[in-house]
Amino acid sequence: MSVRNNSGHTFSIIASDVEIVGNLSARVDLHIDGKVHGDVTCGNLVQGEGSIIIGKVTAESAKLSGHVEGSIEANDLVIESSARVKGDVIYSNLTIAPGGQIEGKFSHKSTAKQSSSAASANVGKNGDPLILTSDSKVA
Repeated sequence: MSVRNNSGHTFSIIASDVEIVGNLSARVDLHIDGKVHGDVTCGNLVQGEGSIIIGKVTAESAKLSGHVEGSIEANDLVIESSARVKGDVIYSNLTIAPGGQIEGKFSHKSTAKQSSSAASANVGKNGDPLILTSDSKVA
């Protein structure tokens, strides 16, 4: 379903009773409340709390409240308190609300191409991936 908001901007909604198997690419903004088994590419993404995305997410901005299993690349990324993410994250601006969880490597877009230094900075002392929650402290 495509909707035009008050500013005249068009966005599409994937309702909670919809499951998509395959990659999803949109020229408009997306609001996903359902399940997507595939990569998601769009301008701006809003993910509902009960939503599940299994695949890579690429967006200009993303506000995630559900579950994501796959890498995420976004300039502006907001992880809400209900979000559970398993995958590497490439970002320009990152906000994690108290309770939000990410399990994976973090890379700032300016250093993402220097993967060896980013990878070494994002592992724990024993070489395991660094897992951060809103309560984590990084030394």
